Amino acid sequence: MVSTTRPRIAPGRLRELGPINWAVWQVLSRAAGTGDAHLFSTLGRTRGLFRGWLHYSGKLMPGGRLPRHESELVILRVAHLRECDYETDHHIRLGRRAGITPEILTRIQAGPTAPDWSAKHRALLTAVDQIVRTRDLDDETWTLLSAHYDDRSLIEFVLLVNQYEGLASTITTLRIQRDGL
Repeated sequence: MVSTTRPRIAPGRLRELGPINWAVWQVLSRAAGTGDAHLFSTLGRTRGLFRGWLHYSGKLMPGGRLPRHESELVILRVAHLRECDYETDHHIRLGRRAGITPEILTRIQAGPTAPDWSAKHRALLTAVDQIVRTRDLDDETWTLLSAHYDDRSLIEFVLLVNQYEGLASTITTLRIQRDGL
């Protein structure tokens, strides 16, 4: 979703972020290839909550049990379903490093019925769609997904989908602007 409105909460700087979050924001902005990663300079205003959120997020991705390629499939599908351009922008760059080609991105946007998905990736994307649309998984989709993942990975998958769905809601609600705007 492209928002032409101003952010509801302006990105913070040293005064609003505090020295720790300011330094974290600087490092994360450089890693993201931008002078100001607006997500981090906005959420950084919450001080310790921001650092806790970063730790939790990092445990899911890149530190989760799902392979990075699959994590990026999940995140990019959530971003597409939620029309969250900010998430999409960042995860196109991160996804490239995990093997997400422009062709795969087109298939992610088309969804689980697009041709050429493996049974595993089709089950993964079907499950993403169901969680985002219904906040649940039906038994048939759960069975398909559980044929490819162990219990711990299934739990992490559900947490990952909801982390990025919630993040898309946060970005949209706060009207966080895409980097470079």
